[in-house]
Amino acid sequence: MATYLYRLARWCFRRRRTVLAVWLAVLIAIGGAAGAFAGKTSDEFKVPGTEAQTTLDHIKGTFPAQGHGSALVVFSTEQPGGIKAPQTAAAVSEAVTAIKSVPGVAAAPDPYTSGAVAPDGKTVLVPVSFDSKLADITDHQRDAVKAAAEPAHAAGLTVAFGGDAYNKMAQVGGGESVGLLVAGAVLVITLGSLVAAGLPLATALVGVGIAMAGLLTLAGSFEIISTAPVLALMVGLAVGIDYALFIVSRHRRHLAEGLEPEEATARATATAGSAVVFAGLTVVVALAGLAVAGVPFLTVMGLAASGAVVVAVLVAITLLPALLGFAGRAIDRLPVWRRALRSPGRRTMGERWAGFVVRRPLAVLVAGLAALATLAVPAASLDLGLPGGGSQAVGTGARTAYDQVSRSFGPGFNAPLVVVVDAGQAAAPEQAVQTVAHELSGLKGVQALLPPIVDQPSRTALLTVIPRSGPDDADTRQLVNQIRDQRGALQAETGARIAVTGTTAANIDVSNKLGAALPPFVAVIVGIALVLLALAFRSILVPLKAVAGFLLSITASLGAVVAVYQWGWLDGVIDVPKVGPVVSFVPILLIGVLFGLAMDYELFLVSGMKEQHVHGMAPREAVVAGVKNGARVVTAAALIMISVFGSFVFGDDPIVQPIGFALAVGVLVDAFVVRMALVPAAMALFGRAAWWLPGWLERLLPRVDMEGEQLLARLEQPEADAARTVARV
Repeated sequence: MATYLYRLARWCFRRRRTVLAVWLAVLIAIGGAAGAFAGKTSDEFKVPGTEAQTTLDHIKGTFPAQGHGSALVVFSTEQPGGIKAPQTAAAVSEAVTAIKSVPGVAAAPDPYTSGAVAPDGKTVLVPVSFDSKLADITDHQRDAVKAAAEPAHAAGLTVAFGGDAYNKMAQVGGGESVGLLVAGAVLVITLGSLVAAGLPLATALVGVGIAMAGLLTLAGSFEIISTAPVLALMVGLAVGIDYALFIVSRHRRHLAEGLEPEEATARATATAGSAVVFAGLTVVVALAGLAVAGVPFLTVMGLAASGAVVVAVLVAITLLPALLGFAGRAIDRLPVWRRALRSPGRRTMGERWAGFVVRRPLAVLVAGLAALATLAVPAASLDLGLPGGGSQAVGTGARTAYDQVSRSFGPGFNAPLVVVVDAGQAAAPEQAVQTVAHELSGLKGVQALLPPIVDQPSRTALLTVIPRSGPDDADTRQLVNQIRDQRGALQAETGARIAVTGTTAANIDVSNKLGAALPPFVAVIVGIALVLLALAFRSILVPLKAVAGFLLSITASLGAVVAVYQWGWLDGVIDVPKVGPVVSFVPILLIGVLFGLAMDYELFLVSGMKEQHVHGMAPREAVVAGVKNGARVVTAAALIMISVFGSFVFGDDPIVQPIGFALAVGVLVDAFVVRMALVPAAMALFGRAAWWLPGWLERLLPRVDMEGEQLLARLEQPEADAARTVARV
């Protein structure tokens, strides 16, 4: 691999104008396509094959409104006479009439006729049904519904808009710009000049721009979940900057050794670039591996982020060498401060730390494991769910509507369950529906049962069950399971088939499926890691150690997520909109993304150790040398990733915020505890055994030459021959 990258880098260096022009043309072309054909992303987390989704798909023909988007308009007042006062009721009725006339609105029942008046007499609910699915509801329609309710607002009522149509998820805010600023500062401190620091930022922005534009273009033809572009942006920025940083750092080291810019670029791309390609491959495989869960929207998220990583790798090994060609020896221009390269006799901070670790490896190992075990304790209480109106930021319309409904009607009105009673095979269809309704109303967790909606031709009824608990509560999940457990007996008694669907049931099913997918996904990831790392390092213990460290990082990160988002720790430091179950796909997404990033640090640190060991250095000295050469760059890379991921924590999005937090904590733990402490300690304890490989496996595994050993041997051979010729003369 190193040989191919060496040749590619020299070609890009020499034809830098052509390479730059091609990349700019690609950026402009894909950006133009996005402007012309970009589609809308979806906020629907559908999982085919679950009972709720299968049932919903089955009844769409009979009850079309079940497959359409919906909203909930909440009118409330503190005025004397309450919501039924003549003037107040007239204002609400006028608003409801106006809402019905909005193009695209299929129904908006009068609350006084339907009985949707709160027991306290201060609030009424108006469920709004659209004539199209959620993804097709336009912002213009949402704004028109809001404008139609203006008469009620003008009369002094509080009007809030909730429901699926107003629960906007995964919106990219401005927080990522803060992450870029921090990343830029880290690059300047690490590289010492504005020119050198600007190259990773420039290449990362080009890569992310192409990836995001391509993704938005695809959204015009395929259904793409709204979290996919955000994840692609998050991961693309982080790895794009980091991959370029690794190559630029190696390039500057070669320049300091006296190599010409072209040769320095080629060697840096051949060595550090090999690690970039290998690391990028692990990230791509891990993200694409999200398809193992069998959840379409999660597969789309993984593929979107994988695409961003592929672009980042291609940019790093082609565009970056071209830009290094433009920079030449001027890469250190515009210095922020004058900083000479360290002399060979001066010990770096990384070298001093590594020396401390290899002198006391067992103590460092025990202390690190104890810290991670403590952080991981909350992970045992992990509870999964999907966000809704209650997870929105306080003060938003969706959250106001959710809270008002909970106060006035009870939390269960935000968690309705739809029970489908198919009485087509029943001897007495009407009696069957009544019997099922009677049995359901008697369940402990049921607050109310709304009148059934019946389709006479199919003899199918919809029963809306209002739980006593909210959508995130364990009691609601227990009620769903209880209804499903009793349907066998009910079918035997009535002849009617029963199924549970609706948004609340669908979210429960999605969470259950994602929870069940975690063990097989972890098994696949672990298997991939063992194979890739065995190829990279030609060792047995190194891959096993790397996987163990990865599992420790994952568990500790999940523990931190549970403590903050499920238990409410750090309240006031991190503005969590609603403490409750962790977003159901955060754990599996964390595993996929963090696996690839953890392997990055493993590759860059341990490859340096192996490189020194291959050249004859003793095992412990090789560990110190590897950390010495890689600590500064790995530290900078980790800080950049933490700043990029962490910048998403301070937004209001209930999905993006925990993802950003989980990844930021995961990188922090993995880079500074696992890779910079536990890995050197373990390698010191392993000694020469770290590089042991059975003979049969040695012959079986192909050589990837990631450290560029074979390439450097070929490059140094002519120099050695010339030296011998001079010696003879």
